Amino acid sequence: MAYKSILTVLTDERQHKQLESAIAMTRREEGHLDVFCLGVDHTQSGYYYAGASAYVFQESIDKAIAAAGELEDKIRDRLKAEDIRWGVESAVAQIGGLSTLVGMRARYADLVVLSRPYCEGATQDAEAITEAALFEGSAPVLIVPETLTEPFGKKVLIAWNQSSEALVAVRRALPLLQAAESVEITVVDPSPHGPERSEPGAALCKMLTRHGVKAEIAVLARTLPLVSEILSRRATEIGADMVVMGAYGHSRFRQAILGGATRSMLEKAKVPVLMAR
Repeated sequence: MAYKSILTVLTDERQHKQLESAIAMTRREEGHLDVFCLGVDHTQSGYYYAGASAYVFQESIDKAIAAAGELEDKIRDRLKAEDIRWGVESAVAQIGGLSTLVGMRARYADLVVLSRPYCEGATQDAEAITEAALFEGSAPVLIVPETLTEPFGKKVLIAWNQSSEALVAVRRALPLLQAAESVEITVVDPSPHGPERSEPGAALCKMLTRHGVKAEIAVLARTLPLVSEILSRRATEIGADMVVMGAYGHSRFRQAILGGATRSMLEKAKVPVLMAR
């Protein structure tokens, strides 16, 4: 399977690095890029005095519509010079409906390309959009750093903990893993009582090898407080230019929230991270 339908969600014209990464990924996969320009209304109508909320609400909606339309026009102008297949559309959502709107589009994408939701300069809605793509859309999401250099994916680190989320991420990343020059299955402090017992990563390595992936296993001791710190250090040590890992979260008020391990990894990652669940 290749990534033929690639989606990126923009809320600000300053997200040019994210757009460039999505264009590069689309060209690499010979796919189709869908750019979703989103205007978000952040008003909380219950906080205004009686009679004012309708006026404030309409004004905010009008601004969001204008912003989304302006962004769509600029993206269309930018993409006219590209040699890829693409489409652009815009929409407006209130903050409470953002998850459903993004999730519906992500559901039919082979890959969603987004920028890091936790970094200096991240947009106001970056976290909510990332969560929507992962949890509502059930799509693999490629998180790109601000300093992404092409090409990437020659040396890939798989964060393997024997979980179903990690396995889903590996399956979704298979086209990239097959194209990589080498792949390391990194296991941190595995439990001797886990499903794979004394051979952590062996079954996964066998599966990937049968798909033509050049994979090997590295079992690491837990020498730092956070697993994300160990993974980030290991990626630097081996020169990995991409990380594949499962996305973890928990339900809060019926909305998926990224778990601490996932959030920590996205805060520290300096290379693209492909996540899925």
